Amino acid sequence: MTEGRAGGPRERYRAQVRAEIKQAALDQVANGGAGAVALTGIAKRLGVSGPALYKYFASRDDLLTELILDAYAEVATAVAAAAEASRDASPRDRLHALAAAYRDWALAHPQKYLLLTGPPSPTYQAPPETVDRARAVLGPFLAVLAEGRPRTGAADVRDQLARWAEATPAVAAWVRAFAPDGDAGDALTGAVTVWARLHGVLGLATVGLFAGMGFDPAALLHAEIDALADQYGLP
Repeated sequence: MTEGRAGGPRERYRAQVRAEIKQAALDQVANGGAGAVALTGIAKRLGVSGPALYKYFASRDDLLTELILDAYAEVATAVAAAAEASRDASPRDRLHALAAAYRDWALAHPQKYLLLTGPPSPTYQAPPETVDRARAVLGPFLAVLAEGRPRTGAADVRDQLARWAEATPAVAAWVRAFAPDGDAGDALTGAVTVWARLHGVLGLATVGLFAGMGFDPAALLHAEIDALADQYGLP
């Protein structure tokens, strides 16, 4: 009877096997990218039949989705913690703290970060929940950037994003949740820009493409975030 209770032996065993499956999939990502994830290979590693894995994940895409959701949740937690720890700092320093938290997480978990850089396969369809998780990561950045206003450039992007917020209630609600007093177009432009700058540096750093170039990628990211803070007039 105890096996059917929440937290009983059966549930603990199931959780353990699911964790082993996810770790095996992450190892495949580390060795060959998201496209290398294959249930047959995981089954062979775990010493079980392929069909046995379907007791835990209905398909490869379901497994990938859970890995992506887990990754977003982890980095969102890291960024939120940095936001809380730096809440009394200047907007510029808060922006740097958020970027550093994202950078540290990505470099500590490169295989998980790779899952967030694009669709894991041409046929993969991400569920709506992944959008919510991504917005949770960017929310603290949105809050800081809403305290400034872009001084130069990006006017066309700003207008497009303002129209996007006006036409999409979920986007407008997201902006209000993190930047209730900010201008939606300005805040969204900042969020998109910081997202691009983070991925531009980290996407190269996590796969080692800066190796041997004689500089620390963290310094490049710091310079990129400083330039964004200057563009937004953040003290």
